Amino acid sequence: MTNIVIKEEAERSVKPWKAWLGSVPYGKRLVQLHRWNAWLVTVLAVTGILLFVEPVRELGQGRIWLKDAHVWLGFLSIVVTVLYLPLLRKHWRQLAQRPAQRWNLGGVLFLLAGWSFTGVLLWQLRRLDPAWGNAALLLHDAFTWVGVPYAVYHSISRSRWVKAAKGRPQQVQEPKAEAGAVGEGGLHAASESGGQRLLRQLQEAPISRAAFLRLGAGLLLVLGVGPAFYRWLKQSADTGGTALEQLAESDGNRMLPEPVPLPASSPPVGGGSQGNFRVYTVTGIPSFTSEDWKFALTGLVDKEQLWDWSAFTGLKRTVQVSDFHCITGWSVYKVTWEGIPLRELLDLAGVKDRAKFVKLYSGDGVYTSGLSLEQARMDDVMVAVLMDGKPIPQQLGGPVRLVVPQMYAYKSVKWLQAIELVEKEHIGYWELRGYEQNAWVKGGGLS
Repeated sequence: MTNIVIKEEAERSVKPWKAWLGSVPYGKRLVQLHRWNAWLVTVLAVTGILLFVEPVRELGQGRIWLKDAHVWLGFLSIVVTVLYLPLLRKHWRQLAQRPAQRWNLGGVLFLLAGWSFTGVLLWQLRRLDPAWGNAALLLHDAFTWVGVPYAVYHSISRSRWVKAAKGRPQQVQEPKAEAGAVGEGGLHAASESGGQRLLRQLQEAPISRAAFLRLGAGLLLVLGVGPAFYRWLKQSADTGGTALEQLAESDGNRMLPEPVPLPASSPPVGGGSQGNFRVYTVTGIPSFTSEDWKFALTGLVDKEQLWDWSAFTGLKRTVQVSDFHCITGWSVYKVTWEGIPLRELLDLAGVKDRAKFVKLYSGDGVYTSGLSLEQARMDDVMVAVLMDGKPIPQQLGGPVRLVVPQMYAYKSVKWLQAIELVEKEHIGYWELRGYEQNAWVKGGGLS
C-alpha cells in the first residue's frame, strides 16, 4: 500500500512537467523559456555583481546566503537551458532566413554554456586542483563582462519602445506652398517652424529612429562599461605583480623603520609573485602606525609575549616561497614571504600542556580564525612581515599577516595582532558562517 501511495505522488509531481512538454504548443513553450531565462540571467547578474561589491562582503552570513542563492539560481538556469534543447533544432531551422538572429541565438547559448560550466567548476573548487579554479574564475568573469552588457543591449534593442520606433511609418508631409515662396529651399523655409524642420530632418535621415536608439544604447554601454573592462583585462593579463606595486603606493600604514629584507627576499628568491591578489574584507580596511601597533602572544603559555613594532621586526626571520589560494577560486603563485615561523613564536612563549588550539585575532577587531596546535606547528605556517622583499601592503593584510599555504586564504588572517593558546577549538568568522574548519587545499594536509 505504501509503495502505491509513493508511486501516485511521484506521478502527480511529474505530470505537470509531462503536460507542459507534451501539450503546451511549441511557440508558447519557446516564449515561456525565453522569459524564464531572461529573469534568471537578470537575477544571476545582479547577485553575481553584488558578491563582489565591498559593502556586501561585510555582511557576513548575509553574503553566504547570497552566494548560495546565486548557486541555486545557476542550477535553475541550467534546467531551463536543458528544457530548451529539444526545441533547438526546429528553432534553428525557423531562423534560416534571419542570420542576425541565428548569431544572437548562438552567442546566447555559448554564454549560457560558459557560465554554467565555469560556475560548476567553482562550485566544486575544493575537489579540483587550484589551477582549475583560477582558470574557471577568470573565464567566469570574462563571460560576465561580455554577457551582462550584451544582455542589457539585447533587452533594450528588443524592447517594445524600440520596436514601436522601428514599426512606425515615416511619412513626410509636404507643406503647402505659400505665395511668394521660390524654390524647394524657400518653400520649406517659409512654411516650416523650427520644430517641424528638425522632425523632417530626423525622418529623412539615413538612419532610422530604432537604429539610432540601438546605437545610442550600445555607445552608452561601451562608454560606461568599457573603462572598467579595460582595467580588468589589463589586470588579468598582468602576471608580473604590477598590482602589488600599485597597492604599495597607496599603502595607508606608517610603519618605521621599515624591515631590512634578507638577501633571499631582495630580489625575491621565488622570482616575484605570479598573478594578482583580490582584496576581500569583512570590515573597513584598518591602518596602523609603528607608534600604536602591538603584537601579543598570550593564553595558555609559560611566558606571555608583547612586542612593539621595533621589537617584533628585530626577531629572527626566515624566507619561504609558497602559493596562495583563495576559496573563491583565484591563486597567486611563487610568493616570497619573509617572517617568523609560527612554531618558533610558540616555542619562544612556551606552550602549556592544556593548550590544544591556536586562536588568531585580526587587528580589524572583528575577524578571527583558528588552527589546531599541530597545524600551527607546520613548517610553512608563518607570521609574515615582508612579501617579495617589500612591506606587506595595507590592503593585503600588512603590516603583519599569517600565511598558511596548505589551507585556503581565510585561514591566513590579515592584520594579525594577537595569538592566543586555548584548550577548546575556536570557530572563526567564516567557519561560523559555513566554511570548513579544516580548509585544506587539494594536496595539502598533515602527513
